[in-house]
Amino acid sequence: MTTDDDDLQDDDSGSSDDQTLVTKEGLKKLNEELHELKKVRRQEVAKRLKEAISYGDLSENAEYEEAKNEQAFVEGRIIELESKIKNAHIISANQKTSTKSKIVDLGTTATVRNKSDNSDPETYTIVGSTEANPLDHKISNESPIGKSFLGHKKGDAFEVNTPGGILKYEILKVE
Repeated sequence: MTTDDDDLQDDDSGSSDDQTLVTKEGLKKLNEELHELKKVRRQEVAKRLKEAISYGDLSENAEYEEAKNEQAFVEGRIIELESKIKNAHIISANQKTSTKSKIVDLGTTATVRNKSDNSDPETYTIVGSTEANPLDHKISNESPIGKSFLGHKKGDAFEVNTPGGILKYEILKVE
């Protein structure tokens, strides 16, 4: 299944329950994973199932049970990805920002300093929860920190209430 970018709407109205907020890059990754599952993993699992069935008695066949479980996982993931792709709304950094006063929003990249511990500046991209990956400095707009960055501009200082305590941040740059 492929999805044309023309079929997707840019999100400019906030999130609803069935929307999947993604960047173009994130949508491409979802499509690639879906393709891999449908064209490669499905066939691998079918082959494993066929082989396990050939061993005879299915009631005590661990290979068969494992292959059935993997098949259920693959099919479940395919359904999940198809739904996310169908409901995808592309986010982009330039939707709501003006050239004079950029604010942190979905799709923007913000360089911030944690003033609570005077750490080095870090750069984060605000993305939808589907493609959030803190190790790649992509944080969800739904996370406590990501949510608190939204709406701020360069020079703003603010506090974030996190499970680990209150943190103080300053926005150094918005792109």
